[in-house]
Amino acid sequence: MRISLLSIGLIAAFLTLAMPARAFEVEEHHRFGNGEARTLRILSTTDTALLTPMIETFLANNPGVAIEYTSASSAELMTAIMREKQPYDLALSSAMDLQIKLANDGFTQAHRSQAVDLIPAWGNWRNHVFAFSQESASIVVSPSAFSDLEIPRSRQKLITLLRRYPDRFRGRLGTYDVGASGLGYLFATQDARTSESYWRLMELMGSLRAKLYCCSSDMIEAVARGEIAVAYNVLGSYARAREDLANRITIIEPDDYTNMMLRTAVILNTAQEPALAGDFIDHLLDAAWNSPIVVEYPFHRYPTTGTAQNVPFRPIQLGPGLLVFLDHLKRKRFLAEWRSTVQQD
Repeated sequence: MRISLLSIGLIAAFLTLAMPARAFEVEEHHRFGNGEARTLRILSTTDTALLTPMIETFLANNPGVAIEYTSASSAELMTAIMREKQPYDLALSSAMDLQIKLANDGFTQAHRSQAVDLIPAWGNWRNHVFAFSQESASIVVSPSAFSDLEIPRSRQKLITLLRRYPDRFRGRLGTYDVGASGLGYLFATQDARTSESYWRLMELMGSLRAKLYCCSSDMIEAVARGEIAVAYNVLGSYARAREDLANRITIIEPDDYTNMMLRTAVILNTAQEPALAGDFIDHLLDAAWNSPIVVEYPFHRYPTTGTAQNVPFRPIQLGPGLLVFLDHLKRKRFLAEWRSTVQQD
């Protein structure tokens, strides 16, 4: 067996040298444009279709340029960059904490421009990590399941409703599996820092046998099919994009507070086209923060005026505070508490 394993290892090593390495798991790969002189290589957690209009307008303004767009999960993105040192120019991710980690650990480079100056202070970290969207952590419900009930617009109202009608909602609640989803973990830790109502809601959902999901799209479709009545902490931008489901889902941005995820961009230190990567970041930032709104921009524009306790829309601010729950021991403790609360026997 040792000889066989050694042989396999030697073959694998040869193939690694002979072929381009791509050990991380790719979801999609597309090439845009016919330019051969300059190619911008983007690694992203954002669905290709969502950013295609922005890519096309960028190429229209930059003739002779091509874009290779590779999409992957946030975990695979980190594997590609930190472990495999894959030669991408630009990383776009919904995992704000992991983007901060890339910058903190020296995997990114700075960028300065007039477009960067448009970003609110909480959306720019040291000119390395740049927010180009605000996206709500929403509650998505089935309107048919609430046909004779008032749709809850806050966590406390949802808690009250679940306690009053446990049989109606037992087995019909959904949320992220925060141990498997980077975005779900980010939303959960931010909730826990913001309000004690989060743990009361999680305990109640656990007692009602909540179903756990990997991603927002699965939760949205489960609500639309009637499999669950309530999905908690769904990415609001994905729900809004499903215009085909508009009559089967209702999107709630809780009025007690709504955490806002910031989708971010970083220029990697492996970039062979750092100036072109900076130009693409400026293209995103101009659409996100400037006026007037461009039709190609795929995300909803929210107010940017404050983060005070009485403001319902609360951007999750970029900074080293996001690294706290990436600490191995803190993450382990948080997940243990979450599992004992939500995954009740």
